[in-house]
Amino acid sequence: MNSEDNNSIGLFDGPTIERVFANSPLSVRMRPRSLDEYVGQKHILGEGKLLLRAIEADKINSLILYGPPGTGKTTLAQCISNKTKACFERINAVSSNVEDLRKIIKGSLNRINTSGQKTILFIDEIHRFNKAQQDVLMPDVETGCLILIGATVLNPFFSLTSPLLSRSMVFELNSLSKEELLQILKRALKDKERGLGKLPIKVKPAALDFLAEVCDGDARRALNALEIGCSTTPKSKDGKIHFDLNIAQESIQRKQVVYDKDGDSHYDTASAFIKSMRGSDPDAAIYWMAKMIYAGEDPRFIARRICICAAEDVGNADPQALVLANAALQVSEFIGMPEARIPLAQAAIYVACSPKSNAAYMAINNALEDVKNKKIQEVPVHLKDASYAGAKSLGRQKDYKYAHDYKDHYIKQEYMPLNAKYYNPGELGYERKIKERMEKLKDS
Repeated sequence: MNSEDNNSIGLFDGPTIERVFANSPLSVRMRPRSLDEYVGQKHILGEGKLLLRAIEADKINSLILYGPPGTGKTTLAQCISNKTKACFERINAVSSNVEDLRKIIKGSLNRINTSGQKTILFIDEIHRFNKAQQDVLMPDVETGCLILIGATVLNPFFSLTSPLLSRSMVFELNSLSKEELLQILKRALKDKERGLGKLPIKVKPAALDFLAEVCDGDARRALNALEIGCSTTPKSKDGKIHFDLNIAQESIQRKQVVYDKDGDSHYDTASAFIKSMRGSDPDAAIYWMAKMIYAGEDPRFIARRICICAAEDVGNADPQALVLANAALQVSEFIGMPEARIPLAQAAIYVACSPKSNAAYMAINNALEDVKNKKIQEVPVHLKDASYAGAKSLGRQKDYKYAHDYKDHYIKQEYMPLNAKYYNPGELGYERKIKERMEKLKDS
């Protein structure tokens, strides 16, 4: 094999992985070569699970692997490549184009026609393909001439086309647990062939615990931090490399928040933020807000979420909540970050601690449903506009009763021909006073 051929060897060429990746990062060298070495994702790879059965029986259909970075998407594809009898092709959507796809498709058709061998195409970062590129795959994926395995960190239901999704099974990979990361780190420390087992490393348990905790379920990040810490730390007088908590903290530097503004983590965090305020948990609300701020979220986005929650979930139980939320929105735009975090925190805490009512939210929703689904009601004659010439000759405002002319500025009259009640004030906060007043007026 000449040097050019040697350079072209891919990730999935198992027999030459040691030679090809001798200088690769620890996270690459330690990729499991079989499912026996694979750690995590028991919800899809546990005993008796569909995906495991399909891999072991070599009956893989097109599938999409979706989950955060470092959870084993590419590694799982590699395990499949080592297990299957199909021809395994691999491309990255960032550096590939339609021409590359057509060549692979042509080759898969030739294999089907000559030997009956199927082709599995693994596309890393498949969300990078545009609609036209995804459509190229459609006919052959549908007929089964090409088995697709796509990997993406973005929710495929947002980033991939519906026709492609309908022809694929979607498996979500979860962030690895602390225990799973510890298992991976300890294996790397012991492995003398691909890991750090040949180095005289003495590890403090607290250092591994820190890495497993701070890496947010990302095995790649944990392994690379372990390697850089061990490889850059000089030996002590006893001839050992002491990997302690201080070295671990230096190796990881700043904690990276998993927060893609165009992906799941963005919307999931915002959802948790709103639900925490709605659930009257100020500590949780502040934590999720801190995560968004730390990740560089636009403070206006955070302020808008607080305003929405103040109106939807607090409402008239504390009308001041919306006033304070709006003030935080305006102040945050005026002073900018990092100081804007303070009024935003004040508003989020106020909303979280306020008495709750969604009565106003439910009122408008129910009224909109009636407008949409029932006959549109005509405005009663006595309520119609009478400010123009000739209005009185049409009977406009005849028999209209001016509320301020009566006791308590209230008089019973028909304001809506539809017999419906939309606003039902609750028992908490200021809304209790509203309810008491409305009941008193009703009984007067």
